Amino acid sequence: MAFPGTYNISYYKGDTLEFVVYPKLADGSAYDLTDYTVKFSFSTARGSAGTSNYHEAYAIISSAKDSIKCAIRPADATYLTAGTTYVYDVEITKSSTPYSLVHTVLTGNISVTDQVSVTA
Repeated sequence: MAFPGTYNISYYKGDTLEFVVYPKLADGSAYDLTDYTVKFSFSTARGSAGTSNYHEAYAIISSAKDSIKCAIRPADATYLTAGTTYVYDVEITKSSTPYSLVHTVLTGNISVTDQVSVTA
C-alpha cells in the first residue's frame, strides 16, 4: 500500500475546510474501499481517544468506493483553540475474521488561526 500520506492543514477557526483523500495501492491503482468505514479524528496528542481533547470530524466514503471526503466544519471549531497545533488521522476499518483491518491513510497536523475579520 502507498499510505499513510501526510498533509498538514492550516485552518481558520469557524470556516469549513474540505479535502478528499484518494488511497492508492503501491502500483498507483485505487484502493477499493468497499465494506470499509472511515474515521477522521483530531486531538492535541496522538493516541488520545477517550480524552476530552479528542474529536471526530466529518468523513464519508464516496459512492464509487475510491475516495474519502473529509471536512472540518464550523461546529468542529468549538473543539479547536487558535494558536494550538493538533494531530489528525484519517483511518479506514474493515470488519474481518479473526480481527478487523485498520489502516491510517492520511495523517498530519492542523494549525488553527483565529477567524479573519476585515474592518473598513
